[in-house]
Amino acid sequence: MTPYQLWISFYTMLRKDVVRMFRIWVQTFLPSVITSVLYFLVFGTILGSRIGQMQGVDYMTFVVPGLVMLAIVTTSYANTSFMFFTSKFFARSIDELLVSPTPPWLLIAGFVAGGVVRGVLVGALVLTVSLFFTALQLTIHNALIILGFAVLTALVFALAGLVNGIYAKSIDGINIVPTFVLTPLVYLGGIFYSVHALPEWWQWITYANPLFYLINGFRYGFLGLADIPLAVSLLVLLALMAALAAVNWYLIRTGLGLRQ
Repeated sequence: MTPYQLWISFYTMLRKDVVRMFRIWVQTFLPSVITSVLYFLVFGTILGSRIGQMQGVDYMTFVVPGLVMLAIVTTSYANTSFMFFTSKFFARSIDELLVSPTPPWLLIAGFVAGGVVRGVLVGALVLTVSLFFTALQLTIHNALIILGFAVLTALVFALAGLVNGIYAKSIDGINIVPTFVLTPLVYLGGIFYSVHALPEWWQWITYANPLFYLINGFRYGFLGLADIPLAVSLLVLLALMAALAAVNWYLIRTGLGLRQ
């Protein structure tokens, strides 16, 4: 395929997903915003005033980066897994893509890009809503770090969602991983607390959680606070991205779970 043909193929897949998510925006964007408002009300108005500060900043300000990251992780993952699953079992459009000259890396990029777009947009919406509850905009430490971690995290979990979409045999197969794996990892990844506030044995459990490093780096971009060096968070993020990209390429290249 020529570069122009590659671009048309990628653009077509991305445009299809973006048009879909804006057409049903009540389902794709609104739920995360409403959930985040409830978090802000509970942790800002009720619990935040009682807890006071965390690592020298207002508790609500401390929590907001984690809640934005929560929205990015869940929506980018869900978007890619659902889109690939529907393409495989309902629309059957994946069959046409597999027999076309579209290379595996481009097919991955087309599905993952939609998840990245939705994850970043939802994250931006949640961040905008947070400004009604806290003066977070006055504490931004490094906007480039915020943007970089937001986009790369959305990319990582869009890739993870694609793996789930490839292996899922039913709609229940899509929901198992987010419910029993992703959600516990996110909530135990340091959204609502600093790792230094935990007992030493629990700190080591937290260090084994990859989500902790992503939240840590994202929070550093806002507040300049980090439980571990920023370079470590970035290395973990890049390692996850490389590993998941390799797994997806292998699955698409071999057609494992796709050619029936």
